[in-house]
Amino acid sequence: MKDHSRYLEEVLHHDIPLTRDMGLKVLDWQAHQLRLHLPLEANVNHKSTMFGGSLYCGAVLAGWGWLHLRLREAGIVDGHIVIQEGQISYPLPVTGDATAICAAPEAAVWKKFLAMYQRYGRARLTLNTRIVNAGSDEAAVTFSGQYVLHR
Repeated sequence: MKDHSRYLEEVLHHDIPLTRDMGLKVLDWQAHQLRLHLPLEANVNHKSTMFGGSLYCGAVLAGWGWLHLRLREAGIVDGHIVIQEGQISYPLPVTGDATAICAAPEAAVWKKFLAMYQRYGRARLTLNTRIVNAGSDEAAVTFSGQYVLHR
């Protein structure tokens, strides 16, 4: 949905200014999957591949954005999302523009997360992101992040 994509991109560019300098774009939000675009040109390193720090930021932001949009759909607007912990692996170089993809966790995990937040005002959720080179489905980067939502 274009409205969700435009909304999230505005939030990211306003609240996290680094995303503008990274050239980050929200591609789409469909079937509870978020896809972000990361251009090589703005994130290139000395080896002409994408900088590992930019990839880490893109992976974290895909999870943060996923949670932000999913909470908005659920009518929860009183929480603050923070990344608590993240683990990343870089099995392949990113040699061009890339796409960061965060898919939904299992429905039972999401329901438990919502119940914990509604009951205690704080909840944790692990989200997995993969980053692929443009035109490929093979993960060049895998990331698992634990996000905390608190009032």
